[in-house]
Amino acid sequence: MAWLPDWMHAGFLAQLALFVLHLLVAARAITRPGRTPASRAAWVAVIMLMPLLGVVAYLLLGETSIGRERVRRLREVEARMPRPEDAAAPIDGIDRCSVELFALGRSINGLRPVGGNRIELLGAPGSTPDDPTADCNAAIETLVADIAQAREQVHISFYIWLDDDNGGRVADAVAAAARRGVRCRVMVDALGSRAFTRSPRWAQLREAGARVLATLDDVPRLGHLAVGRVDLRNHRKIVVIDNRIAYCGSQNCADPAFRVEARFAPWIDILLRCEGPIVRQLQYIFLVSWIAETGEREAEGLPSAAPAPQSFADGAVAQMFGTGPTTPWNAMSDMFVAGIYAARAELVVTTPYFVPDEALLRALCAAPRRGVATTLVFPSRNNSRLVGGVCRSCYPDLLDSGVAVYEYPLGLLHTKSLTADGEIALVGSANMDRRSLQLNYENNLLVADRAVAAAIRRRQQGYLSVSHPVAPASVRAWPFGARLVRNAMGMLSPVL
Repeated sequence: MAWLPDWMHAGFLAQLALFVLHLLVAARAITRPGRTPASRAAWVAVIMLMPLLGVVAYLLLGETSIGRERVRRLREVEARMPRPEDAAAPIDGIDRCSVELFALGRSINGLRPVGGNRIELLGAPGSTPDDPTADCNAAIETLVADIAQAREQVHISFYIWLDDDNGGRVADAVAAAARRGVRCRVMVDALGSRAFTRSPRWAQLREAGARVLATLDDVPRLGHLAVGRVDLRNHRKIVVIDNRIAYCGSQNCADPAFRVEARFAPWIDILLRCEGPIVRQLQYIFLVSWIAETGEREAEGLPSAAPAPQSFADGAVAQMFGTGPTTPWNAMSDMFVAGIYAARAELVVTTPYFVPDEALLRALCAAPRRGVATTLVFPSRNNSRLVGGVCRSCYPDLLDSGVAVYEYPLGLLHTKSLTADGEIALVGSANMDRRSLQLNYENNLLVADRAVAAAIRRRQQGYLSVSHPVAPASVRAWPFGARLVRNAMGMLSPVL
């Protein structure tokens, strides 16, 4: 480069380096394993149209690595930790669609469907759709009562735990259990529960003898620079008591008033109380994460520990599965899609965050054309403007396909539920958005039982009874500006 003036050498080299980095990042966006074609196209568009900003955005949001060392620990724990070996469910008693769903679920964690479970949808007796907080508070009351009776261990994992009335009552119950010799292990997400981990309650739990862990408090780094998504979270909601009782659902450990985002309150949730062989599967999901994070090995035998959980005659057939960035690609999306296609007459779905991938949206749009009465219920106001915009960008496709869309007006409908034909239910922590489908650690419960599905369907009907239908004419009347913004948000959804 002798022909260049000296003062231009540095600038030329810097531009060349940026150009090479630009190409390398675009190539990585195209070749990264597990990425959908829509995501590849969206990322390449962002990187090419905004070279410097796009590269930075990709480095911060485009990768889903939680660190090679963490992945190695998880793989080692999964390989050596025995899975619960309860007798397989009597699959002759359930239909072919349920058998196929359970087979898909087993491919995720290797956990089989098990029968003989008692699964109860928690709520307040006599509660009405106009008082949506009663069920959430009643669920916490039942949880606190069970913790008070614990004799051996209490294992808890929540994404958000707040130091409010409900959160404080659970913390007090866990601390009391630890003081009487119960082995208590408490795992929260470092971001979702960051205020709680800095509060006196966290110190109270530790001083009482509970083992506490704020997980995913680190991200992969290159020196001091974070590389990859900094918002990969443990979004699971699991409680296991004495290897005998377990809880799962959408509910965090907090008041429905949810004071950190009170203007969207109340948070409306669902929580299931489980007894029977399924408890061991929730225990397994919890302990794999706990042991991988803490290195504690003394708890490895607990999911298969004797005595076995009680089995109930004519109990529900159920299966727990957990997903995340270290499980098979698109496992949660595959389960949702399979659940949708399992419906033959009726499908009802509630979810607060709807940012579907292509497979999920197409499955929902195809359901009415197969003769399935399909109903979706979303909150009318969302605490994420971006997610709300993407959700509404899907309304034209859904409505044109014959899907009935409703908006719930009494708070943030946080319940994540799917029922099919009054026979199958899928409930848990996972939303129908990219975060839950690919990024976060989630846990969902699949149940094939008419009584359980009917209870969840009644709760869904309570939401529907106070919700407002979205009329196709009103969507067609959206002004051009609103359609432009919402569709632009939808185009960017694969990179969220």
